[in-house]
Amino acid sequence: MISSSPQSPGTRTPAPAHEDPGLQPERTVLAWGRTVLALITAAAVCLRWVSHHGPFVLALFAVAVLTGTAVYLTQRARYARSSSGITAERVAADVRGVLGVTAATVVLGCLGLYVVVVLA
Repeated sequence: MISSSPQSPGTRTPAPAHEDPGLQPERTVLAWGRTVLALITAAAVCLRWVSHHGPFVLALFAVAVLTGTAVYLTQRARYARSSSGITAERVAADVRGVLGVTAATVVLGCLGLYVVVVLA
């Protein structure tokens, strides 16, 4: 028989970082997670091009993997900043993160064009 016993007096469940779970920080983390997934997928596709376009394609692979890794490693700090910003009712945009991913995307696009147009 399974019974539910009350928690001991010293045990507390952690309080949520903000009052509305499902609000912006969670959606933002999911969006950045999809960005990491897209970058890792692009890196895998780049590896398939190595035999056809040569080792220069490894630059595309490196940019995609490094960008995806950077996004992944900064997820926890980004979530904490957003969550505490909601609690304080002052959320600042993550301009550096967005500009970094934008720059990496432009670099990936330019390198991809170079591989397809010049090296082909």
